[in-house]
Amino acid sequence: MAGQRRYLLLCWHGFWLGWSIQFLEGAISAKSVTAATVFSAYRILSRAAGPLIRAHLRRRAAGGREDLLRLGERFGHAGSVRPPGSLVWIHAASVGESVSALPIVERIRRDWPALTVLITTGTVTSAKLMTERLPLGVVHQYAPVDLPGAVRGFLDHWRPALGLVIESELWPNLLSRAKAQGVRLALVNGRMSASSFAGWRRFRPVAARLLSLFDVILAQTEEDRARFQELGARDARCLGNLKFAAAALSADAGHLRELRAALGERPRWLAASTHPGEEDMIARVHAKLAPRHPGLLTMIAPRHPNRGPGIAARLRVSGHTVARRGAGETPSAAAGIYVVDTMGEMGLWYRLSDIVFVGGSLVPSGGHNLIEPARLGCAVVSGPHTSNFRRMAEGMMGAQAIRRVHDDAELAVTIGELLEDATARKQLAAAAAAFAEAEAGVLDAIVAALAPLLDRAAQSGRVSG
Repeated sequence: MAGQRRYLLLCWHGFWLGWSIQFLEGAISAKSVTAATVFSAYRILSRAAGPLIRAHLRRRAAGGREDLLRLGERFGHAGSVRPPGSLVWIHAASVGESVSALPIVERIRRDWPALTVLITTGTVTSAKLMTERLPLGVVHQYAPVDLPGAVRGFLDHWRPALGLVIESELWPNLLSRAKAQGVRLALVNGRMSASSFAGWRRFRPVAARLLSLFDVILAQTEEDRARFQELGARDARCLGNLKFAAAALSADAGHLRELRAALGERPRWLAASTHPGEEDMIARVHAKLAPRHPGLLTMIAPRHPNRGPGIAARLRVSGHTVARRGAGETPSAAAGIYVVDTMGEMGLWYRLSDIVFVGGSLVPSGGHNLIEPARLGCAVVSGPHTSNFRRMAEGMMGAQAIRRVHDDAELAVTIGELLEDATARKQLAAAAAAFAEAEAGVLDAIVAALAPLLDRAAQSGRVSG
Protein backbone atom coordinates (compact mmCIF):
# COMPACT_ATOMS: atom_id res chain seq x y z
CA MET A 1 0.00 0.00 0.00
CA ALA A 2 2.81 2.41 0.87
CA GLY A 3 4.51 1.60 -2.45
CA GLN A 4 1.26 2.33 -4.28
CA ARG A 5 0.93 5.71 -2.54
CA ARG A 6 4.51 6.61 -3.54
CA TYR A 7 3.75 5.60 -7.12
CA LEU A 8 0.60 7.73 -7.25
CA LEU A 9 2.46 10.65 -5.69
CA LEU A 10 5.18 10.44 -8.32
CA CYS A 11 2.52 10.26 -11.08
CA TRP A 12 0.88 13.40 -9.71
CA HIS A 13 4.21 15.24 -9.56
CA GLY A 14 5.07 14.02 -13.04
CA PHE A 15 1.82 15.52 -14.35
CA TRP A 16 2.48 18.77 -12.47
CA LEU A 17 6.06 18.88 -13.77
CA GLY A 18 4.91 18.40 -17.36
CA TRP A 19 2.41 21.24 -17.01
CA SER A 20 5.09 23.46 -15.46
CA ILE A 21 7.51 22.76 -18.31
CA GLN A 22 4.87 23.75 -20.85
CA PHE A 23 4.17 26.93 -18.88
CA LEU A 24 7.87 27.79 -18.71
CA GLU A 25 8.43 27.18 -22.42
CA GLY A 26 5.43 29.37 -23.21
CA ALA A 27 6.66 32.12 -20.91
CA ILE A 28 10.10 32.11 -22.50
CA SER A 29 8.79 32.14 -26.07
CA ALA A 30 6.32 34.96 -25.47
CA LYS A 31 8.11 38.22 -26.26
CA SER A 32 5.75 40.23 -24.07
CA VAL A 33 6.52 38.20 -20.95
CA THR A 34 9.07 39.75 -18.59
CA ALA A 35 12.19 38.06 -17.24
CA ALA A 36 10.64 38.27 -13.76
CA THR A 37 7.73 36.13 -14.97
CA VAL A 38 10.14 33.57 -16.40
CA PHE A 39 12.01 33.43 -13.08
CA SER A 40 8.70 32.88 -11.30
CA ALA A 41 7.86 30.11 -13.75
CA TYR A 42 11.23 28.51 -13.10
CA ARG A 43 10.56 28.52 -9.37
CA ILE A 44 7.21 26.80 -10.01
CA LEU A 45 8.93 24.24 -12.21
CA SER A 46 11.71 23.52 -9.71
CA ARG A 47 9.26 23.27 -6.81
CA ALA A 48 7.15 20.77 -8.79
CA ALA A 49 10.25 18.78 -9.72
CA GLY A 50 11.36 18.41 -6.10
CA PRO A 51 10.14 14.81 -5.43
CA LEU A 52 11.50 13.60 -8.76
CA ILE A 53 14.89 15.22 -8.13
CA ARG A 54 15.03 13.69 -4.65
CA ALA A 55 14.23 10.25 -6.06
CA HIS A 56 16.84 10.74 -8.80
CA LEU A 57 19.58 11.68 -6.31
CA ARG A 58 18.75 8.71 -4.10
CA ARG A 59 19.11 6.40 -7.11
CA ARG A 60 22.46 8.05 -7.89
CA ALA A 61 23.54 7.57 -4.27
CA ALA A 62 22.64 3.89 -4.46
CA GLY A 63 24.93 3.63 -7.49
CA GLY A 64 27.79 5.46 -5.80
CA ARG A 65 27.45 8.65 -7.85
CA GLU A 66 26.27 10.67 -4.84
CA ASP A 67 27.58 10.55 -1.28
CA LEU A 68 24.83 8.75 0.62
CA LEU A 69 26.15 9.80 4.04
CA ARG A 70 26.10 13.47 3.01
CA LEU A 71 23.04 13.48 0.77
CA GLY A 72 21.30 15.90 3.13
CA GLU A 73 23.74 18.62 2.09
CA ARG A 74 22.33 18.45 -1.43
CA PHE A 75 18.95 19.40 0.05
CA GLY A 76 20.26 22.29 2.13
CA HIS A 77 20.85 20.47 5.42
CA ALA A 78 24.28 21.58 6.61
CA GLY A 79 26.79 18.89 7.46
CA SER A 80 28.77 21.05 9.90
CA VAL A 81 28.45 24.04 12.19
CA ARG A 82 29.00 27.48 10.70
CA PRO A 83 32.12 29.14 12.10
CA PRO A 84 31.65 32.64 13.56
CA GLY A 85 32.47 35.80 11.61
CA SER A 86 32.31 36.69 7.95
CA LEU A 87 32.27 33.90 5.40
CA VAL A 88 33.19 33.74 1.72
CA TRP A 89 31.49 31.01 -0.27
CA ILE A 90 33.22 29.62 -3.37
CA HIS A 91 31.20 27.36 -5.66
CA ALA A 92 33.02 25.01 -8.07
CA ALA A 93 30.99 22.42 -9.95
CA SER A 94 33.47 19.59 -10.34
CA VAL A 95 37.15 18.61 -10.28
CA GLY A 96 38.48 21.08 -12.86
CA GLU A 97 36.72 24.08 -11.34
CA SER A 98 37.63 23.12 -7.77
CA VAL A 99 41.32 22.78 -8.67
CA SER A 100 41.13 26.22 -10.31
CA ALA A 101 39.66 27.63 -7.11
CA LEU A 102 42.49 26.40 -4.86
CA PRO A 103 44.88 29.30 -5.59
CA ILE A 104 42.11 31.79 -4.69
CA VAL A 105 41.38 29.87 -1.49
CA GLU A 106 45.04 30.02 -0.51
CA ARG A 107 45.30 33.74 -1.33
CA ILE A 108 42.17 34.57 0.69
CA ARG A 109 43.54 32.63 3.65
CA ARG A 110 46.79 34.54 3.42
CA ASP A 111 45.56 38.08 2.73
CA TRP A 112 42.13 38.05 4.43
CA PRO A 113 42.68 35.81 7.47
CA ALA A 114 39.51 37.09 9.18
CA LEU A 115 37.38 35.44 6.49
CA THR A 116 36.18 31.85 6.75
CA VAL A 117 36.13 30.08 3.39
CA LEU A 118 33.37 27.64 2.43
CA ILE A 119 33.73 25.74 -0.85
CA THR A 120 30.90 23.80 -2.46
CA THR A 121 31.18 21.21 -5.21
CA GLY A 122 28.67 18.93 -6.86
CA THR A 123 30.44 15.61 -7.45
CA VAL A 124 31.82 12.80 -5.31
CA THR A 125 35.22 12.95 -7.01
CA SER A 126 35.60 16.69 -6.41
CA ALA A 127 34.58 16.24 -2.77
CA LYS A 128 37.28 13.62 -2.27
CA LEU A 129 39.85 15.87 -3.92
CA MET A 130 38.88 18.82 -1.74
CA THR A 131 39.12 16.68 1.39
CA GLU A 132 42.72 15.89 0.44
CA ARG A 133 43.84 19.33 -0.74
CA LEU A 134 41.96 22.04 1.13
CA PRO A 135 43.93 23.96 3.78
CA LEU A 136 43.05 23.44 7.43
CA GLY A 137 40.04 25.55 8.43
CA VAL A 138 38.40 25.66 4.99
CA VAL A 139 34.95 24.05 5.02
CA HIS A 140 33.66 21.82 2.22
CA GLN A 141 29.99 21.10 1.56
CA TYR A 142 28.09 19.58 -1.32
CA ALA A 143 26.27 22.24 -3.32
CA PRO A 144 22.50 22.33 -2.84
CA VAL A 145 20.36 21.34 -5.79
CA ASP A 146 18.50 24.31 -7.26
CA LEU A 147 15.26 23.69 -5.39
CA PRO A 148 13.79 26.62 -3.42
CA GLY A 149 13.81 24.74 -0.11
CA ALA A 150 17.34 23.40 -0.53
CA VAL A 151 18.66 26.82 -1.51
CA ARG A 152 16.90 28.49 1.41
CA GLY A 153 18.29 25.97 3.92
CA PHE A 154 21.81 26.34 2.57
CA LEU A 155 21.86 30.16 2.57
CA ASP A 156 20.04 30.53 5.89
CA HIS A 157 22.64 28.35 7.59
CA TRP A 158 25.86 29.61 5.99
CA ARG A 159 24.87 33.27 5.39
CA PRO A 160 27.87 34.18 3.22
CA ALA A 161 28.88 37.80 2.76
CA LEU A 162 30.36 37.06 -0.68
CA GLY A 163 29.88 34.30 -3.24
CA LEU A 164 32.46 33.47 -5.92
CA VAL A 165 31.07 31.23 -8.65
CA ILE A 166 33.74 29.46 -10.71
CA GLU A 167 33.29 29.21 -14.48
CA SER A 168 29.68 28.60 -15.53
CA GLU A 169 27.32 27.45 -12.77
CA LEU A 170 24.31 29.74 -13.25
CA TRP A 171 21.50 28.37 -11.05
CA PRO A 172 18.57 30.84 -10.95
CA ASN A 173 17.10 29.93 -7.54
CA LEU A 174 20.48 29.84 -5.81
CA LEU A 175 21.79 33.08 -7.28
CA SER A 176 18.58 35.10 -7.01
CA ARG A 177 17.98 34.09 -3.39
CA ALA A 178 21.61 34.82 -2.49
CA LYS A 179 21.30 38.27 -4.00
CA ALA A 180 18.00 38.88 -2.19
CA GLN A 181 19.75 38.06 1.09
CA GLY A 182 22.43 40.66 0.44
CA VAL A 183 25.19 38.33 -0.76
CA ARG A 184 27.54 40.02 -3.22
CA LEU A 185 28.36 37.77 -6.15
CA ALA A 186 31.23 37.44 -8.62
CA LEU A 187 31.58 35.06 -11.56
CA VAL A 188 35.25 34.07 -11.67
CA ASN A 189 36.97 32.48 -14.67
CA GLY A 190 33.61 32.75 -16.42
CA ARG A 191 33.12 30.63 -19.50
CA MET A 192 30.38 30.87 -22.13
CA SER A 193 30.65 28.23 -24.86
CA ALA A 194 29.37 28.91 -28.36
CA SER A 195 26.44 26.51 -27.88
CA SER A 196 25.47 28.05 -24.51
CA PHE A 197 25.71 31.53 -26.01
CA ALA A 198 23.47 30.58 -28.92
CA GLY A 199 20.87 29.22 -26.49
CA TRP A 200 20.96 32.18 -24.10
CA ARG A 201 20.87 34.74 -26.94
CA ARG A 202 17.37 33.55 -27.84
CA PHE A 203 16.24 34.63 -24.36
CA ARG A 204 18.47 37.65 -23.82
CA PRO A 205 16.22 39.40 -21.23
CA VAL A 206 16.35 36.30 -19.04
CA ALA A 207 20.12 36.02 -19.45
CA ALA A 208 20.57 39.72 -18.70
CA ARG A 209 18.56 39.41 -15.47
CA LEU A 210 20.59 36.39 -14.38
CA LEU A 211 23.93 38.03 -15.18
CA SER A 212 22.84 41.26 -13.45
CA LEU A 213 23.00 39.37 -10.16
CA PHE A 214 26.81 39.44 -10.37
CA ASP A 215 28.70 42.49 -9.16
CA VAL A 216 31.56 41.58 -11.48
CA ILE A 217 32.21 38.95 -14.14
CA LEU A 218 35.82 37.92 -14.79
CA ALA A 219 35.89 35.98 -18.06
CA GLN A 220 38.49 33.45 -19.17
CA THR A 221 38.94 34.92 -22.66
CA GLU A 222 38.04 38.04 -24.61
CA GLU A 223 35.57 35.94 -26.56
CA ASP A 224 33.86 34.86 -23.32
CA ARG A 225 33.83 38.49 -22.12
CA ALA A 226 32.22 39.67 -25.37
CA ARG A 227 29.53 36.99 -25.09
CA PHE A 228 28.70 37.93 -21.50
CA GLN A 229 28.60 41.59 -22.52
CA GLU A 230 26.27 40.92 -25.44
CA LEU A 231 23.94 39.00 -23.12
CA GLY A 232 23.67 42.06 -20.87
CA ALA A 233 26.44 41.73 -18.26
CA ARG A 234 27.11 45.09 -16.60
CA ASP A 235 30.76 44.63 -15.63
CA ALA A 236 32.52 41.92 -17.63
CA ARG A 237 36.32 41.87 -17.85
CA CYS A 238 38.95 39.49 -19.14
CA LEU A 239 42.01 39.11 -16.93
CA GLY A 240 43.06 35.66 -18.12
CA ASN A 241 42.36 32.05 -17.32
CA LEU A 242 42.63 31.09 -13.66
CA LYS A 243 43.80 27.62 -14.71
CA PHE A 244 47.11 29.27 -15.65
CA ALA A 245 47.59 30.13 -11.98
CA ALA A 246 47.24 26.69 -10.44
CA ALA A 247 50.25 25.58 -8.42
CA ALA A 248 52.16 22.51 -9.57
CA LEU A 249 50.29 19.36 -8.62
CA SER A 250 51.73 17.65 -5.56
CA ALA A 251 52.93 14.06 -5.22
CA ASP A 252 53.65 11.79 -2.29
CA ALA A 253 57.46 11.62 -2.05
CA GLY A 254 57.44 8.04 -0.76
CA HIS A 255 55.23 6.75 -3.56
CA LEU A 256 57.34 8.62 -6.10
CA ARG A 257 60.54 6.96 -4.86
CA GLU A 258 58.94 3.51 -4.83
CA LEU A 259 57.58 3.80 -8.36
CA ARG A 260 60.77 5.25 -9.79
CA ALA A 261 62.68 2.33 -8.32
CA ALA A 262 60.12 -0.18 -9.64
CA LEU A 263 60.04 1.29 -13.16
CA GLY A 264 63.76 1.89 -13.43
CA GLU A 265 64.85 3.05 -16.90
CA ARG A 266 61.82 1.70 -18.74
CA PRO A 267 60.73 4.03 -21.56
CA ARG A 268 57.29 5.37 -20.72
CA TRP A 269 54.61 7.90 -21.52
CA LEU A 270 51.32 8.98 -19.97
CA ALA A 271 47.85 9.44 -21.45
CA ALA A 272 46.17 11.73 -18.91
CA SER A 273 42.46 12.46 -18.35
CA THR A 274 41.29 10.09 -21.05
CA HIS A 275 37.65 9.72 -22.11
CA PRO A 276 35.72 6.74 -23.53
CA GLY A 277 37.05 5.87 -26.97
CA GLU A 278 40.52 7.22 -26.29
CA GLU A 279 41.78 4.24 -24.28
CA ASP A 280 41.38 1.96 -27.32
CA MET A 281 43.35 4.47 -29.39
CA ILE A 282 46.08 4.59 -26.73
CA ALA A 283 46.25 0.79 -26.74
CA ARG A 284 46.72 0.79 -30.53
CA VAL A 285 49.52 3.34 -30.17
CA HIS A 286 51.17 1.14 -27.55
CA ALA A 287 50.94 -1.90 -29.83
CA LYS A 288 52.68 0.02 -32.64
CA LEU A 289 55.45 1.43 -30.46
CA ALA A 290 56.23 -1.52 -28.17
CA PRO A 291 58.24 -3.56 -30.75
CA ARG A 292 60.55 -0.56 -31.35
CA HIS A 293 60.90 0.35 -27.66
CA PRO A 294 61.57 -2.75 -25.54
CA GLY A 295 60.02 -2.50 -22.09
CA LEU A 296 57.72 0.37 -23.09
CA LEU A 297 55.19 1.27 -20.40
CA THR A 298 52.05 3.16 -21.39
CA MET A 299 50.25 4.71 -18.43
CA ILE A 300 46.55 5.56 -18.78
CA ALA A 301 44.90 7.90 -16.26
CA PRO A 302 41.14 7.98 -17.02
CA ARG A 303 39.40 11.27 -16.34
CA HIS A 304 36.90 9.38 -14.18
CA PRO A 305 38.83 6.84 -12.10
CA ASN A 306 35.77 4.65 -11.54
CA ARG A 307 36.13 3.59 -15.19
CA GLY A 308 39.49 1.98 -14.40
CA PRO A 309 38.33 -1.63 -13.80
CA GLY A 310 36.33 -1.65 -17.05
CA ILE A 311 39.22 -0.20 -19.05
CA ALA A 312 41.67 -2.75 -17.67
CA ALA A 313 39.28 -5.64 -18.36
CA ARG A 314 38.66 -4.53 -21.94
CA LEU A 315 42.37 -4.12 -22.68
CA ARG A 316 43.14 -7.57 -21.25
CA VAL A 317 40.52 -9.08 -23.55
CA SER A 318 42.32 -7.34 -26.42
CA GLY A 319 45.52 -9.19 -25.51
CA HIS A 320 47.38 -6.57 -23.46
CA THR A 321 49.09 -7.31 -20.16
CA VAL A 322 47.69 -4.71 -17.78
CA ALA A 323 48.35 -3.62 -14.20
CA ARG A 324 45.94 -1.38 -12.32
CA ARG A 325 46.88 1.13 -9.65
CA GLY A 326 43.38 1.08 -8.14
CA ALA A 327 43.87 -2.62 -7.35
CA GLY A 328 47.16 -1.91 -5.60
CA GLU A 329 49.24 -3.34 -8.46
CA THR A 330 52.68 -2.22 -9.62
CA PRO A 331 53.48 -3.09 -13.25
CA SER A 332 55.71 -6.10 -13.69
CA ALA A 333 58.26 -6.25 -16.50
CA ALA A 334 55.65 -8.10 -18.58
CA ALA A 335 52.93 -5.44 -18.11
CA GLY A 336 52.90 -2.98 -20.97
CA ILE A 337 49.93 -0.87 -19.85
CA TYR A 338 49.40 0.61 -16.40
CA VAL A 339 45.88 1.92 -15.69
CA VAL A 340 46.37 4.55 -12.97
CA ASP A 341 42.81 4.91 -11.71
CA THR A 342 43.23 6.76 -8.42
CA MET A 343 42.17 10.20 -7.23
CA GLY A 344 44.62 12.97 -6.34
CA GLU A 345 47.74 11.35 -7.81
CA MET A 346 48.03 13.09 -11.18
CA GLY A 347 51.08 14.99 -9.95
CA LEU A 348 52.72 11.61 -9.34
CA TRP A 349 52.13 10.40 -12.89
CA TYR A 350 53.31 13.67 -14.45
CA ARG A 351 56.57 13.36 -12.48
CA LEU A 352 57.04 9.78 -13.65
CA SER A 353 56.72 10.56 -17.35
CA ASP A 354 58.56 13.04 -19.56
CA ILE A 355 55.90 12.70 -22.26
CA VAL A 356 52.20 13.38 -21.66
CA PHE A 357 49.23 13.20 -23.99
CA VAL A 358 46.34 15.21 -22.51
CA GLY A 359 43.07 13.42 -23.18
CA GLY A 360 39.54 14.52 -23.92
CA SER A 361 41.08 15.89 -27.11
CA LEU A 362 41.03 12.99 -29.58
CA VAL A 363 37.29 12.75 -28.95
CA PRO A 364 35.03 15.83 -28.97
CA SER A 365 35.07 16.45 -25.20
CA GLY A 366 36.79 19.85 -25.23
CA GLY A 367 40.13 18.77 -23.78
CA HIS A 368 41.69 19.31 -20.35
CA ASN A 369 44.25 21.49 -18.61
CA LEU A 370 47.50 21.60 -20.62
CA ILE A 371 49.35 23.76 -18.11
CA GLU A 372 49.43 21.09 -15.38
CA PRO A 373 51.91 18.78 -17.18
CA ALA A 374 53.76 21.79 -18.65
CA ARG A 375 54.43 23.15 -15.18
CA LEU A 376 56.05 19.85 -14.19
CA GLY A 377 58.48 19.73 -17.11
CA CYS A 378 56.61 17.36 -19.42
CA ALA A 379 56.63 17.37 -23.20
CA VAL A 380 52.91 17.93 -23.94
CA VAL A 381 50.87 16.41 -26.78
CA SER A 382 47.19 17.06 -27.49
CA GLY A 383 44.48 16.16 -29.94
CA PRO A 384 42.47 18.76 -31.93
CA HIS A 385 39.47 19.06 -29.56
CA THR A 386 40.60 21.72 -27.07
CA SER A 387 37.62 24.10 -27.03
CA ASN A 388 37.50 24.13 -23.21
CA PHE A 389 41.06 25.52 -23.21
CA ARG A 390 41.14 27.25 -26.57
CA ARG A 391 43.27 30.25 -25.59
CA MET A 392 45.67 28.05 -23.65
CA ALA A 393 46.05 25.62 -26.56
CA GLU A 394 46.47 28.40 -29.12
CA GLY A 395 49.05 30.14 -26.95
CA MET A 396 51.05 26.96 -26.48
CA MET A 397 50.88 26.21 -30.21
CA GLY A 398 52.15 29.70 -30.96
CA ALA A 399 55.01 29.25 -28.48
CA GLN A 400 55.85 25.81 -29.94
CA ALA A 401 55.14 24.43 -26.49
CA ILE A 402 52.86 21.60 -27.57
CA ARG A 403 52.50 19.04 -30.33
CA ARG A 404 49.04 18.58 -31.83
CA VAL A 405 47.85 15.34 -33.43
CA HIS A 406 44.57 14.46 -35.10
CA ASP A 407 44.23 10.70 -34.67
CA ASP A 408 45.93 7.69 -33.12
CA ALA A 409 48.16 7.19 -36.17
CA GLU A 410 49.64 10.69 -35.75
CA LEU A 411 49.84 10.16 -31.99
CA ALA A 412 51.93 7.01 -32.52
CA VAL A 413 54.34 8.90 -34.79
CA THR A 414 54.67 11.82 -32.37
CA ILE A 415 55.12 9.72 -29.23
CA GLY A 416 57.63 7.57 -31.08
CA GLU A 417 59.65 10.62 -32.13
CA LEU A 418 59.69 12.02 -28.59
CA LEU A 419 60.74 8.67 -27.12
CA GLU A 420 63.62 8.42 -29.59
CA ASP A 421 64.83 12.05 -29.65
CA ALA A 422 65.81 13.28 -26.18
CA THR A 423 66.78 16.71 -27.51
CA ALA A 424 63.38 17.29 -29.15
CA ARG A 425 61.65 16.04 -26.00
CA LYS A 426 63.61 18.40 -23.74
CA GLN A 427 63.07 21.38 -26.06
CA LEU A 428 59.31 20.80 -26.12
CA ALA A 429 59.20 20.42 -22.33
CA ALA A 430 61.28 23.57 -21.80
CA ALA A 431 58.99 25.60 -24.07
CA ALA A 432 55.93 24.32 -22.21
CA ALA A 433 57.45 25.18 -18.81
CA ALA A 434 58.40 28.67 -20.02
CA PHE A 435 54.87 29.28 -21.29
CA ALA A 436 53.38 28.17 -17.98
CA GLU A 437 55.69 30.44 -16.02
CA ALA A 438 54.92 33.47 -18.22
CA GLU A 439 51.17 33.08 -17.62
CA ALA A 440 51.36 32.63 -13.85
CA GLY A 441 50.62 36.31 -13.08
CA VAL A 442 46.91 35.93 -13.83
CA LEU A 443 46.20 35.09 -10.18
CA ASP A 444 47.45 38.49 -9.03
CA ALA A 445 45.19 40.26 -11.53
CA ILE A 446 42.11 38.26 -10.53
CA VAL A 447 42.68 38.71 -6.80
CA ALA A 448 43.19 42.45 -7.33
CA ALA A 449 39.85 42.66 -9.11
CA LEU A 450 38.14 40.77 -6.28
CA ALA A 451 39.91 42.71 -3.51
CA PRO A 452 37.17 45.37 -3.05
CA LEU A 453 34.55 42.66 -2.59
CA LEU A 454 36.79 40.69 -0.24
CA ASP A 455 37.59 43.82 1.79
CA ARG A 456 33.90 44.57 2.15
CA ALA A 457 33.18 40.96 3.16
CA ALA A 458 35.91 41.04 5.80
CA GLN A 459 34.49 44.26 7.25
CA SER A 460 30.88 43.10 7.25
CA GLY A 461 31.16 40.91 10.34
CA ARG A 462 28.19 38.95 9.01
CA VAL A 463 27.28 35.90 11.11
CA SER A 464 24.67 33.21 10.94
CA GLY A 465 21.28 33.87 12.43
